[in-house]
Amino acid sequence: MNSLKGNKLYSIFTGTCPVCQEESMYKASNPYKVSKLFAMHDRCSNCGTKYKMEPSFFFGAMYVSYAVGIAFATAAFVISYFFLSLPLLPTFIIIVATLVIFLPVIVRWSRNIWINFFFSYDPKKAKS
Repeated sequence: MNSLKGNKLYSIFTGTCPVCQEESMYKASNPYKVSKLFAMHDRCSNCGTKYKMEPSFFFGAMYVSYAVGIAFATAAFVISYFFLSLPLLPTFIIIVATLVIFLPVIVRWSRNIWINFFFSYDPKKAKS
């Protein structure tokens, strides 16, 4: 997966520093450790990028979270209703279950997408 470095998608899906893509931004890499879901390093130990540019920086990720949640819900709907031909009530239950199960992933991806709006990959700051 190292050949994908330099791409914003690499940083978004791996949760690595958006500038050097060398270190995880999160103290616990597993988003399902719910008690540590929001625990982030203050700075990247490799390039020194400060992750929280201002105190309420990640509030903007809530807007991204809405869009990511809609994408997950739409995928669950299409799969259950059109491909599996389930009635509407089971389809609704599947949508809700999908959102609950993937909530930690949605939260992390939303933060990763948000921070990648403000930072770009810098190959000079990456380890060689």
